[in-house]
Amino acid sequence: MSPEVFSLECPCCKAKLKIDPETQAVLSHQVPAKPPVVEDLREAVHKLKGEEQKREQVFRKQVEAEKIHGKVLEKKFDELLKQAKSGPIEKPGIRDIDLD
Repeated sequence: MSPEVFSLECPCCKAKLKIDPETQAVLSHQVPAKPPVVEDLREAVHKLKGEEQKREQVFRKQVEAEKIHGKVLEKKFDELLKQAKSGPIEKPGIRDIDLD
């Protein structure tokens, strides 16, 4: 008694496969039809131009943030320096390694 050929769908690419269980071979392979990548060319061009404007805005925002970044770091450093100068000088604590 010969087992019958069976069909299944590939979970990755959704292709339809016909397999012979006796020889454990793929007898046929049908690739599913892929939808077109771009349906309307004008709409795709308009979308790309909109993305260009968004990228330009993000770039400008990052440039402005980078300009003030140095000033922010200077202010933080000055504040910490003031705190260090005004605070008492403490002797460092004894570590376990110092007791050897």
